[in-house]
Amino acid sequence: MILIGQYDSPFVRRVGIALTLYDIPFEHRPWSSFGDAEKIRAYNPLTRVPTLVLDDGEALLDSHMMLDHLDHIVGPARAMFPPGEPARHRALKVAALATGLGDKAVSLFYEQRLHQTTSDIWVARCRAQIAAALAVLEAAAPAQGFWFGDRIGHADIAVACVLRFISEVHRSAVPLDHYPALCAHAARLEAMAAFQAIQQPFIPPA
Repeated sequence: MILIGQYDSPFVRRVGIALTLYDIPFEHRPWSSFGDAEKIRAYNPLTRVPTLVLDDGEALLDSHMMLDHLDHIVGPARAMFPPGEPARHRALKVAALATGLGDKAVSLFYEQRLHQTTSDIWVARCRAQIAAALAVLEAAAPAQGFWFGDRIGHADIAVACVLRFISEVHRSAVPLDHYPALCAHAARLEAMAAFQAIQQPFIPPA
């Protein structure tokens, strides 16, 4: 498999961490959707990361689709989304909140970085959505261990990766010290070997 994208993206990083935890071999191509758009387009017409190229040449274009495929490969006993309900939809909800939070954090960065004149309405909306999602996740965060059960899951990974992104990109705009349970949970995960191996400092697009 080939994982395309830089690890400063929480979406690329969550897939890289899952591959590492599953002991699935992969090649990492740290291409940027800005600087390496033509390279990415050969695999993904959206020129978006992450892109995961399977061994048969098929490309998966969405991080959730990638994780669903990896869970299928390793089987239900090792899958990091619970196979049965209601645990499955509860874990999917936490992961969806985290990735939606990540989407808004990325959107806010692009609004402020790429536009000569930013939209105050859009900035305020993004910040409100970020704060609302963080509040819900903070209220539900586990005091110790993992979110669902006694082993790490995709929901845990998504939350930690998005918090890392926000801490680097929106340090002054989003006061993460208001969310101590989330920060403690993310810190426990960031100490794990897979999280240490799959990381990089944020690199703003040129």
